[in-house]
Amino acid sequence: MIKNEGKQIIIRDWLPADREDWIFWTSPGKDWQKFDGPYYPRSTAEEIVARVNGYYKKLNAGMLPVPRTSLAIADRQTGKLIGQVGWYWESQETNWLCAGIAIFNSDFWGRGLGYEAFGLWTDYLFQAMPKIVRVDLRTWSGNMGMMKLAEKLGYIKEACFRKARIVNGKYYDSIGYGVLREEWEAWHLDGFAKDLVSNGKIGKS
Repeated sequence: MIKNEGKQIIIRDWLPADREDWIFWTSPGKDWQKFDGPYYPRSTAEEIVARVNGYYKKLNAGMLPVPRTSLAIADRQTGKLIGQVGWYWESQETNWLCAGIAIFNSDFWGRGLGYEAFGLWTDYLFQAMPKIVRVDLRTWSGNMGMMKLAEKLGYIKEACFRKARIVNGKYYDSIGYGVLREEWEAWHLDGFAKDLVSNGKIGKS
């Protein structure tokens, strides 16, 4: 089982106990979805149930992908599901991927949980995929929280495609951040988790 701990949260494999919360929080109509790629079509409730059930079939069969394509974010004290991290290929030919994060419940926003979770996730991706040379984070200019998160972790703003997204009838820029393996490893010689617990080190500081 994959399990990486921060001060406040854990990123880990999804557990059977997560099933109902996972379906609930990823079903249409949740507040976090207003910021997480709101310009893309949303999965239907039926598609979400099928996706979650498919995951547990793989879990029970011992067929989860290595490295993981997503992990749950859970509260360290209670074990309660509060979000997820994931990734997809931007260009597998050049070892280039994009990663993402969602904290589901707005009650948990603004507490530094995303910083911990995405830092641990970045660490996991570089460690689990030795050929990866960079990790990207894609967002839009209406998502101030995600832009601040990327910058706090030391991700570099590398792209701004002006008026490339439409949300609620208004144009926004599409924003791209990235971090190179050599940058990340230089900032976190002993791993992000150790820096986080010992001194709360931030990216380029």
